[in-house]
Amino acid sequence: MFKYFPTNYVWNLSVDLALEMGARIGEIEAMCAPLHEAAKAPDAAGTQAFRATWVRMADQLCELAAEDQARGRLLSAGEKISRAASYLITAERLQAHDAPGRLALYRRHLTLFGEGARLTHENVERVEIPYEGRHLSALYVRAEGVQGAAPLLVQVNGLDSTKEMKYRVGLPAWLARRGVSSLVVDQPGTGEALRLQGLTARFDSEHWARRVVDWLEQRDDVDARRIGLEGVSLGGYFCPRAVAFEPRFACGVVWGANHDWRDVQKRRLEREGDLPVPHYWAHVCWVWGAKDIDDFMRIAENVHLDGVVERIRVPFLVTHGEKDSQIPLKWAHRTYEQLVNSPKRELKVFTDREGGVQHSSFDNSINAGQYIADWVAETLGARTR
Repeated sequence: MFKYFPTNYVWNLSVDLALEMGARIGEIEAMCAPLHEAAKAPDAAGTQAFRATWVRMADQLCELAAEDQARGRLLSAGEKISRAASYLITAERLQAHDAPGRLALYRRHLTLFGEGARLTHENVERVEIPYEGRHLSALYVRAEGVQGAAPLLVQVNGLDSTKEMKYRVGLPAWLARRGVSSLVVDQPGTGEALRLQGLTARFDSEHWARRVVDWLEQRDDVDARRIGLEGVSLGGYFCPRAVAFEPRFACGVVWGANHDWRDVQKRRLEREGDLPVPHYWAHVCWVWGAKDIDDFMRIAENVHLDGVVERIRVPFLVTHGEKDSQIPLKWAHRTYEQLVNSPKRELKVFTDREGGVQHSSFDNSINAGQYIADWVAETLGARTR
């Protein structure tokens, strides 16, 4: 794990995620060099300083992109705008949910992401899936070199990731090259669903997953018999739950197992383990629609997979980093052990040899991500060469 800030796990997680999304090390240095003292400050003051330097770099990149556009250099402009978008979401997700200007920062990130993708002609399209009188937003990435209906992997967030972050890390592109399409979804409690639609998380993830499959079945470019589901981090709970109760999924993958999130919350209350975001307890109450910590802990009692994973009857891959600082490795073994009815179950623990040993491989995602892409391609009848 790259530890720019020796005493601040949350900020190191953010820097590492930014690098995985395509940040440049020189820009990381420019943004982070002034922040060493701020990294030791309490959440509110520290995150304001972090936000200021990262937004300033995004502004600078947008100015440079405007100069490129004025000269007709649209590909160069798009690259800079896309990095600016990634820096904005990195700053946004560290803020308290009710911090002044956070929503405007998020909206600007969405605008820049879309503009950068358009200018560089990326293989990605924003789509909306009807849900509860509102909608779930998603990014659709088409399989390459496939005539007709293609297999597809639905990908869902963890506690605090977004569809743009997951897209930028690279799994959809790695799958597309293997002939598998992707649908990266901001499910309830994440991304646009939470920030713009007011849709909070729910433990019965099959509720929204069914709507996603219903929508996909209407597309003639998707093979409805070959739709899989992947979840990262807290998605390591949402994904097995959905696959267990929605039999139309053809396979499942967790990128970071999360078998018993209720237990993890109890340990955090006892001051054990690293927290993934600042303002943690206020944040999880926001995500889950809880009135206070006691209400949240009552909700969290449902967020476990005991008695659930046994229902899964399709191929399933469990992956976990050997040195995960947030979710103990034992929970990956628990999920694997309970997959007794899966016809093809696999546990892959990423070690120092492969890299990706930290939580959901945020420290080095490419080898782990391509391992997942190969497994999905083999399982859904696509290609690995």
